[in-house]
Amino acid sequence: MNASPLSCFCNMKNISYFEHIMKAFPRQYFDSLVQQFQADKYSKGFTCWHQLVFMLYAQLAAVPSLRSLEASFNFHTSHHPRLGCPPVRRSTLSDANARRSCDIFFQVATHLMSFVSRRIRKNYTHALYLIDSTSFTLKGRYFDPWTRLSRNGFTQGIKLHLLYNANVSSPVDCSFTHANVNDLTEGMKLNLEEYATYVFDKGYCDYNWWASFESKNARFVTRFKDNVSLSVVESRIIPEDDKAVILSDEMVKFKNTHPRGGKRNWYVRPLRRVTVAREGNPVPLIFATNDIESPAIEIAMLYKSRWEIELFFKWIKQHLKIKQYLGRSYNAVRIQILTSLIAYLLLSIYRQKSQPQKSLWILLSEVRGALFHPVSFDGGLARERRRKTNLLIDKQLVFHF
Repeated sequence: MNASPLSCFCNMKNISYFEHIMKAFPRQYFDSLVQQFQADKYSKGFTCWHQLVFMLYAQLAAVPSLRSLEASFNFHTSHHPRLGCPPVRRSTLSDANARRSCDIFFQVATHLMSFVSRRIRKNYTHALYLIDSTSFTLKGRYFDPWTRLSRNGFTQGIKLHLLYNANVSSPVDCSFTHANVNDLTEGMKLNLEEYATYVFDKGYCDYNWWASFESKNARFVTRFKDNVSLSVVESRIIPEDDKAVILSDEMVKFKNTHPRGGKRNWYVRPLRRVTVAREGNPVPLIFATNDIESPAIEIAMLYKSRWEIELFFKWIKQHLKIKQYLGRSYNAVRIQILTSLIAYLLLSIYRQKSQPQKSLWILLSEVRGALFHPVSFDGGLARERRRKTNLLIDKQLVFHF
């Protein structure tokens, strides 16, 4: 296997921001996927690597169209050999996005998710996972032929289902469906992790699925549906300090073992129901959990952490290249969303290594306008080198008379 085109300049001082961010990309794993899927078999010189680099550049530079991508990327000809890419032609990239499978992009995205999670997760005993989905509205004469039939009462397009690790602030798994696919359908496909905690909204309400958490010794925090029929088994004492927030803490059981014709509810153990007051809203939140030991206020805070995945969806939609699409096909849209996730993960790794004190948005704003400018090493690595140098000087001064 040939060495990565990026390896030849990894130790150079004047690499660009784009090259520096790409250093974290798993090129060897990517090449193995290309060979496995034989993705370059009919590439005619335009390889999967070229396609990936151009699409990542589109994300980081926030180019509005294929024409803008072609003009701006091709302007920096001196950087093309170092990236291992030729000048881009918009028609060639458009054809590749429409016809090449997005499987390689999906595998790379999940590989990077796993890598980011492993780097930080060692500091946490048990994982806290958030489950949710977000829709991407796709309407118009180019999208309608394949999105109109799957529209629901809210939108038409595709839906991204995500498993998000709140401990490391990073997605760890994803999948795509049409907009009319129920969230629960994808949620039930997850491989539950032993002793982990899962937080999700009441769109994932299936009592038999909830029962499967018990076999993994995993806990969940969610919300009961409004029409659920329950009987109270025990009312718990609420600590005095928590009474302003916690309205009730009860152990409950389902009244109906056969809620619908022909279906049986296998969740026979008592569940915990925690009712929480909302500031400025007279309607309280009613949580369901199989955690019978943690304080009620902790259950409330766990569900509140679900807001993190909502903020993640909002972040990628606002700051990465998803609102405007470089292709109109189902495949092209998925490739663009997957490269946005890859760009997010590469930026996260770059931030952890070089400038952890900065927010991801500030970092993206800085590199966006200087992708092909030389990296300024005034970040954390440079400060560490200066600290060690000053420490050495101080030690040397001790011997001056």
